[in-house]
Amino acid sequence: MRTTVGIIGAGPAGLLLARLLHNAGIDSVVLESRDRSYVEHRQRAGILEQGTVDVLRAAGAGERMDREGLRHDGIELRFAKRRHRVDFPGLTGGRSVMVYAQTEVCKDLIALQLKEGGPLLFEAEALAVEGAESERPRIRFRHEGRETVLECEYVIGCDGFWGVARTAFPESLCRVFERTYPYAWLGILADVAPSHDELVYARHDRGFALLSMRSPAVSRLYLQVPTGTDAEEWTDEAIWDELERRFETDDDWRLERGPITQKSVTPMRSYVHEPMRHGRVFLAGDAAHIVPPTGAKGLNLAVGDVVTLARALVHERETGSPDLLDAYSATCLRRVWQAERFSYDMTSMLHPGPGDTPFDARLQLARLGRITSSRAAETDLAEAYTGFPLDA
Repeated sequence: MRTTVGIIGAGPAGLLLARLLHNAGIDSVVLESRDRSYVEHRQRAGILEQGTVDVLRAAGAGERMDREGLRHDGIELRFAKRRHRVDFPGLTGGRSVMVYAQTEVCKDLIALQLKEGGPLLFEAEALAVEGAESERPRIRFRHEGRETVLECEYVIGCDGFWGVARTAFPESLCRVFERTYPYAWLGILADVAPSHDELVYARHDRGFALLSMRSPAVSRLYLQVPTGTDAEEWTDEAIWDELERRFETDDDWRLERGPITQKSVTPMRSYVHEPMRHGRVFLAGDAAHIVPPTGAKGLNLAVGDVVTLARALVHERETGSPDLLDAYSATCLRRVWQAERFSYDMTSMLHPGPGDTPFDARLQLARLGRITSSRAAETDLAEAYTGFPLDA
């Protein structure tokens, strides 16, 4: 089995890359270890930056997003019982974000790939990537009970932190930068209309809370909890009670309750693998970097990676020059580190740590006070939240 670009992983990164390559006339094969139902139903990020929205539209994958997604022109910061709205378009020259779940992005891209694109093989487990420094690297994979080899000109690892693509990099070449956090997020889905029309980021002495949504009828909410928390230790009533405490305001705002349909705990970590390219093997998305979810950057960083990679592959085909491919890692890492910085800043500003002192708490409040009183500081947050340029 042969192709130009072998893509491991049918998450948003791998699927979007396949779509961009198809539109440019470059053939690819996508291998996904899970079945289609799993990919289309795993709950992940739900905030799309302006650049991600623009890319999906240009790729022909934006019709349902524009019909069903929720455009948001701001967020609310909540602390010391006070509320402050950050106006994205007013601070960024018109940029906004879209609430549209990763599951829905994957559904749209899968449908397009199966209808118009190259092979997309589900339950195809990548076992190894071989010959990274050769002209024809190979992916050994198992599909329908037998092992097969996919020969490629390029291999793209969009297979997440636990995938095999990164193992093709010699240890002597790799540098890993990592931070773990002493808390996690307890997340819920609830069948109740969101209590606010935009996301609310709440800093409270008891811990962080986030009010988000999946649709006009489904709320997505999060509570900061200790690392290692079992979601089932929390009753539904205890979750709603704690959310009410952390979202408390001085005005008459109320948190609406409803049936909780799902609970899960998300650990918090920052991770960067350098470089993102070795020979003809390239990493994209979570295979190369992970951010805490506070900054809503994970999916959007993956989009930035594959947009950069697709441009480089098209450039190489049209000009014969490998310059953009050679620059792929450095180009992506500039954006990755800015997203890591922003995600860390948001996380450390809004989450009280288990060993924090009153001094630490005052610093958090001072940082929030600066954002809410300085247009320059507020603009910096709005520009980062709505997205760094995809070519920077």
